Amino acid sequence: MIGKERRTHSDVRGNPPRTRSFQARAIEKILYGLLVMSSVFAVLITIGIVLSLAFETFRFFEQVSFIEFFFGLEWSPQTAMRADQVGSSGSFGIVPLLAGTALISVIALVVAGPVGLFAAIYLAEYASHTIRAVVKPILEILAGIPTVVYGFFAALALSPLLRGAGEAAGLDISSESALAAGIAMGIMIIPLISSIAEDVISAVPQSLREGSYGLGATQSETIRKVVLVAALPGIVGGMLLGASRAVGETMIVVMAAGLSANLTANPLEAVTTITVQIVSLLTGDQEFESAKTLSAFAMGFTLLILTLIMNMAAMHIVNRYRERYE
Repeated sequence: MIGKERRTHSDVRGNPPRTRSFQARAIEKILYGLLVMSSVFAVLITIGIVLSLAFETFRFFEQVSFIEFFFGLEWSPQTAMRADQVGSSGSFGIVPLLAGTALISVIALVVAGPVGLFAAIYLAEYASHTIRAVVKPILEILAGIPTVVYGFFAALALSPLLRGAGEAAGLDISSESALAAGIAMGIMIIPLISSIAEDVISAVPQSLREGSYGLGATQSETIRKVVLVAALPGIVGGMLLGASRAVGETMIVVMAAGLSANLTANPLEAVTTITVQIVSLLTGDQEFESAKTLSAFAMGFTLLILTLIMNMAAMHIVNRYRERYE
């Protein structure tokens, strides 16, 4: 009687258990195949990008010396279209571009690092739920602003302000300076550093804070000597990720720092970066057989390697020194 009732119940549903199990396994295999295909597609796209850059970079080094490119102190890729024209040979030293990129990135980190970290500490440790619900979306709005808007802000507001302050202090500040570009870029990466730092600080177990309070420490002492120490690897990793974001920025540098490839450590002067020169070289009609155009691919490949090293260093620091709490 019971078996009859079970058969009747199975017939009413229309799908015997064995059939339903087969359908579930088939759907699972299809989804697994889609996931594998998506992963392989992403890997193949990455490999394709790297290989395309590497191939053009190899063509560039057939015309320009490797030593000249990486150790040359002058960047002037204004080669002529024919060998009999004036200026048929240019200078392809990437050192001024690397120096300008590093200078602007350091200024951006000096601005964004403390502000982003302090904002993260406030949101994670001090702010109430009401204040957090207001302040956190405002910070996230900064991440959604287009970079060209930051460029306008730097060119129309920061540069005149810095130039006026420099004149009042007796300093000669260029209308396009690394300082203006670095400050604007630092404002841009504040949400990135703040978000990562807040997540890491919030991940520190409450038991560590309570243990510190039990020993008589104040809240500020607990944050400085317990919470930040435990969260330091993640904070440093977030700083490096913010630096890699600053290294790849273009529009802010174009509008605030200019196009002059000056080898200088003075933030008050005009400089340029690798990304700006890539855009400049690949704008308009170009001859892809000339060293001038191929140098853009060499710079792109160099920038790819630099950002990859920075990202790997950030992930290594996070994974190597991260505390694993139970």
